[in-house]
Amino acid sequence: MTNTTTHTKAAPCYIRGCGFHSALGQSHPEIHARLHQGQSSDMIVSQDMLNDGTATVIGKVSATLPNLPAEMASFDTFNNRLALSALLQIEPQIQHAISQYGHQRIAVVMGSSTSGIADGETALAQQQSQGHFPESFHYHQQELGNLSEFVADYFKLEGPTYTISTACSSSGRVFITAQRLLAAGLADAVLVGGVDSLCKLTLNGFHGLDALSDELCNPFSANRKGINIGEAAGFMLLSHSPAKNTKDGTNIALLGAGDSSDAHHISAPHPEGNGAEQAMRKALTNAGLEPQDIGYINAHGTATPLNDEMEAKAIHRVFGNQVPVSSTKPLTGHTLGAASAVEAAICWHVLMYNLSLPYQVNDGDIADTLAPIQLAKQGSTLNNKAILSNSFAFGGNNISLIFGYVHD
Repeated sequence: MTNTTTHTKAAPCYIRGCGFHSALGQSHPEIHARLHQGQSSDMIVSQDMLNDGTATVIGKVSATLPNLPAEMASFDTFNNRLALSALLQIEPQIQHAISQYGHQRIAVVMGSSTSGIADGETALAQQQSQGHFPESFHYHQQELGNLSEFVADYFKLEGPTYTISTACSSSGRVFITAQRLLAAGLADAVLVGGVDSLCKLTLNGFHGLDALSDELCNPFSANRKGINIGEAAGFMLLSHSPAKNTKDGTNIALLGAGDSSDAHHISAPHPEGNGAEQAMRKALTNAGLEPQDIGYINAHGTATPLNDEMEAKAIHRVFGNQVPVSSTKPLTGHTLGAASAVEAAICWHVLMYNLSLPYQVNDGDIADTLAPIQLAKQGSTLNNKAILSNSFAFGGNNISLIFGYVHD
């Protein structure tokens, strides 16, 4: 079963702003320094998230989060405060788009898998210990749609508004939705993004699958033991036209996107990476590009045995071993529903600031069972090419996004 997208070249969706907050930090100098160093001090060992008391490494934001306006108290969750910390970074660009297009012509499409579950866990603990929920708690704070409703309400945006939840590809699929909304003329700009926050439900669920590592994740290593889960928020404002006559106008865009649904297994990827390969090839077609036009691949790279094996096979079949590849999850953790947006934001930073490519952080003992791919080394550069970013999810829901410069 395949979920198809267009096979024709898409119009570029210009990135008019990018806000980002994760274990990499939230200021641009901090993000760039940690990418350069290949380490983040906010990847920490947690002893209190798993029900059996074992340790695991998590990616946790450390900065103080902003408060919501008093009139938005019903939206006051950690997840929405985390969202706001990244949204405020691009508020001027959003306000400029509102003045250009109007509130009714800007859509909001978010990806999430947790929403306000962490607040629900805290509320349930109080109910069990004190016999009542906190007065401020309402179950709608846990609903997946709460995130997109909050973002739209905060900026008073009136275009199509909804949240997509397809596990770890959630905030990748929002880019495909944005492409379609813009192409259909249903919006003139789309605010896309993803936000997920740490909660015990998710961590213990992955622990039940024996998928968590008790040390920093080790993508593509022979010694990889599983994932680290993280929390993050990432947003982009997309439009078919760049922001002319402002300091924020750039020619960086979403050039293409591809998806597939191989439905191989509820939690395991197809062992040959068939769906992953299809998504990457469709993204290239959608962007009107060839494999040699890609200068870097941000791999899904979860550091689980099955994912890294199949992704290497799929990358090798499409690109051979000619394109530098790395997974940035040792720097952010796997941020689940926010992962695509997080890694899209990293790609944007590389393009916007001409950064060296994120090199592959692992123990250096590369698995000899991997198909031959070129893992990015420190100091590698993009050479004015485009970036492909992969996100693969439970149920075989696969997304590949391509970002790059529009050359007029």
